[in-house]
Amino acid sequence: MTQTKPPLQVMAETTDTDYWNDSCSIGELEYAIPNGAVGATTNPVIVTNVLNKELHLWEDRIKEIAAQNPEFDEDQVAWTLIEEMAIKGAELLQPVFEKEKGLKGRISIQTNAKFHRNAKAMANQAIRFDTLAPNMQVKMPVTAAGVKALEEATAAGVNINATVCFSVPQAVAVAEAVEKGIARREAEGHDCSSMTPVCTIMIGRVDDWLKVQANNKDILIDPAYLEMAGVAVMKSAMKVFAERGYRTRLLGAAYRNWNHVAHLIGGNLIHTIPYKWQCRYNGSDMPIEVTADQPVDPQILEVLRKNFPDFVRAYEPDGMKPEEFESFGPTRRTLRQFLGGYEDLIRIIRDIILPNPDVE
Repeated sequence: MTQTKPPLQVMAETTDTDYWNDSCSIGELEYAIPNGAVGATTNPVIVTNVLNKELHLWEDRIKEIAAQNPEFDEDQVAWTLIEEMAIKGAELLQPVFEKEKGLKGRISIQTNAKFHRNAKAMANQAIRFDTLAPNMQVKMPVTAAGVKALEEATAAGVNINATVCFSVPQAVAVAEAVEKGIARREAEGHDCSSMTPVCTIMIGRVDDWLKVQANNKDILIDPAYLEMAGVAVMKSAMKVFAERGYRTRLLGAAYRNWNHVAHLIGGNLIHTIPYKWQCRYNGSDMPIEVTADQPVDPQILEVLRKNFPDFVRAYEPDGMKPEEFESFGPTRRTLRQFLGGYEDLIRIIRDIILPNPDVE
């Protein structure tokens, strides 16, 4: 039978795999939700990109925030804006949240990237974000401090979304932290049956990192193999999570090619997909069939293992210890990008509340 609906909508309706919009953009959510999206997410880079595209929707509000709070510095204005953008996205997803009885329909808001070494600061900010709307999900990076913060936030009742994660050992550390947090919360008499913790694996950034290493170290292999590294890591994590019965759900992110959805359909998995990639997938003839349980070609795994020690670190459940997470190449690259994205956001805020007189 010919597929008449967009592929992502068919995936959402006919398999156990869900997808989210990888942005809090109002316009993008208005496209994604009718096509089957049941969640959304943000990070500093995404917020900056949304602001650049939808500045007409937010510029007056930024001016109002600054005028109403003359003592606010640029960071305070920025975080007020970030919270309001997340709240607006939460409102758009509220019907999904209600329909799914709280199990879907959440928007993820990310803690300050500057806190990546400070567990207490991350946990405290996560607990605050949890009060912004009933369908909030809070993102924290999978550094050693982040793992501690994820447990504390979970114990406080926060639905977490672990991010800046590229490996099975990071995902396992997250799942173990969540189990501890839920156990603490249940011991206090709380019902945790509606909690929906997730752990993001940024599969495209695994591929990106191996490409960087291949270039820097003059490693020549079939380039198609480098497009499957993140998929292999995700499949390895899915296997471990299924065997151990973790309550945390895996979520794929950082899409770069066809493989990142086409080879990961079916099973207890979520995809968070940028708008442009949603359009590409929905405009394609990608078949919707269960592929997540199909193993990666052993030859691809052998070549990646032989040439890239960092692939082994990412693929094997015991490939890294928590104290190594922050020094892992993809972690450092991504944290630097998130910090840079936040600095770009501050520059936009500054130009609005303190315009450059030389260009007026």
